[in-house]
Amino acid sequence: MPETVRFPDLMAFVVLPYVALGLAVIGTIERYRRHPFSCSSHSTQLLENRLHFWGEVPFHYGIILALAGHLVVALAPQSVLAWTGVPAGRVAIEGAALASGLLAAVGMTAIIVRRLRVLDVRRVTGALDWCVYGLLAAQIAGGVAVAVLHPWGASWFASSLTPYLWSLARFQPDASVVAAMPPLVKLHVATAWTLLALFPYSRLVHVAAVPNPYLWRRPQVVRWSRRALQR
Repeated sequence: MPETVRFPDLMAFVVLPYVALGLAVIGTIERYRRHPFSCSSHSTQLLENRLHFWGEVPFHYGIILALAGHLVVALAPQSVLAWTGVPAGRVAIEGAALASGLLAAVGMTAIIVRRLRVLDVRRVTGALDWCVYGLLAAQIAGGVAVAVLHPWGASWFASSLTPYLWSLARFQPDASVVAAMPPLVKLHVATAWTLLALFPYSRLVHVAAVPNPYLWRRPQVVRWSRRALQR
C-alpha cells in the first residue's frame, strides 16, 4: 500500500471492503443454514398496497439499472471508455445513469414516507430497517449528487475506481486513487461497503433469494372467489 494513503482512507477503502465482503459471504451462508425462511424482504404489501407499489416499483427498477451500470463499468472498462470517447455515447451513458438514480430516489422517498405514515407498516419496521433505509437514501442521494457535481462518471470510474476494485480482488489493495477522489465520491464508495456489510443481517438479503424460476415457469391463472370477497 502506498505511503501516501492516510489512515482513515486505509480503514475506509482497504480494511472496510474486506470486512464487508467477509461479513456478506459468511453471514449469508450462515443465515441460509440456520434461518432459511428468514431470507426474504418481509413484504408489508398486505398491510398497504397503493404506496407500496409507487415505492417498490420505481426503487427496484432504478436501483437495478444503476447497479447494472456500475457492474458493466467494473467488468468492461475498456469498452466503456471506448463508448464514452464518442460524445453521443458519453451523453447517453450519463443520462441513463442520472435517470436511474432519480428513479431510485423517487422510489426510496415513497418507501420512507410510507413507513412513516402507515401505522401498521411503521410498527413492523425495526431499528436495523431504519438504519438500512437511511444508508440507502444517503447512497442514492450521493449517487445523484456525484452525477450532477462530478459528471462523466463512467469515464473516471473506468479509469480510476475499476483498477481499485480489481486490486482488492487480487488481494493487492491500492487505495491511492480512490483516496485522491473528491469527498462526495469517497463517501459514496464507503457507504456502499457499509451496506454490503449489513447485507446478510437485514432485509437486503432477499436479493439472494430472488425466485428465479418465476422467470421461466408457465404463467399461473389466479381466480378470485366472489363468495370469499363477500365475507
